[in-house]
Amino acid sequence: MDIKALIREIPDFPKPGILFRDITTLLRHPEGLRYTIDSLAEKSADLAPDYIIGMESRGFIFGTALACQMGCGFIPVRKMGKLPAAVHTVEYDLE
Repeated sequence: MDIKALIREIPDFPKPGILFRDITTLLRHPEGLRYTIDSLAEKSADLAPDYIIGMESRGFIFGTALACQMGCGFIPVRKMGKLPAAVHTVEYDLE
C-alpha cells in the first residue's frame, strides 16, 4: 500500500517554504491506518521495547496505537508547561 498517497500535501503552510503533510487523510482511511500501524510494529518487533515514545501531537496518534499493538507502554513527549509534574527538558527548533 502506498501510504504517501494517503497523506495530503499542502505547500506553503503554515508559512512560505514549508510543505505541510496533513495526516488526517490517512487517519480517516481504515485500511491505510491499519497498514501504517502494522508496518511500524513489524519494523520495530526486534527491538522489543518497554515503551514507545511519541512527540506531540502526531506521535500521540501513532505511538499509542503502536504501543497497544506491541504490548508495551506509551510515553508522551510534550511541549513545555503542559504537565504538572517534574519533567526532563530538551530545547528544539521547529523547522
